[in-house]
Amino acid sequence: MQHPSLRTGNRPDRPANYAALAISCIALLLPAALIAGKGFVKPVAKPAFNYPAHDLHRDEKVSIAADPYDNPEKAKIFTINFADHGFLPIFVIITNDGEQPVSIGNLKVKLVTGNRSKLTPIDADDLYRRLSNPSKPNSSNPLPFPKKVKGGVSKAQMDEIAQSQFAARAVEPHSTQSGFLYFDVADLNAPLRNAIIDVSGVDDSRGNELLFFEISMDKYLEAPANP
Repeated sequence: MQHPSLRTGNRPDRPANYAALAISCIALLLPAALIAGKGFVKPVAKPAFNYPAHDLHRDEKVSIAADPYDNPEKAKIFTINFADHGFLPIFVIITNDGEQPVSIGNLKVKLVTGNRSKLTPIDADDLYRRLSNPSKPNSSNPLPFPKKVKGGVSKAQMDEIAQSQFAARAVEPHSTQSGFLYFDVADLNAPLRNAIIDVSGVDDSRGNELLFFEISMDKYLEAPANP
């Protein structure tokens, strides 16, 4: 006679059922986990002289680049629709190939448009205010984001702004610092055409200010698209 523990005809295979149940639970939980994990990740910066729009000071061995996030593909890194609120994110990269650190605690960046308007970066508080109470929608925005405006700024949005903004105070030897600056271009058409970015307030290790940097945005606009 077959031992009762070996009879399988009338009893389900419990290990197999447990495995199937576990797989089903994982399948149900995975989409929620992916959604919860989705968020801003700052781009990994290349040395500044590798970007089309850059200015290299060979004597001081410092280069600064500006990489606008002005198209739908690049803007996918953000969960906030900055363009729909009239903001242009520009990724600023500073590379120090010298033997001494450079100070950028007094860094000043201006976007000088083709019609000579001088724009300075928007600070976090102004970003919060615009995101919470937009004055008007940007109907010409080409980026594929929903137009619905929600009141207030969420903790996740505040974290994204804090994580993305340029915040470095120095650039150590043979290193690169980077981050985003946001410019209000709501009332401008083609703000990058014939524009330049002026950068000042970069000091050497003795506290002497380096000659200002001037970055042509036409170099960015005319660069071949990445393959």
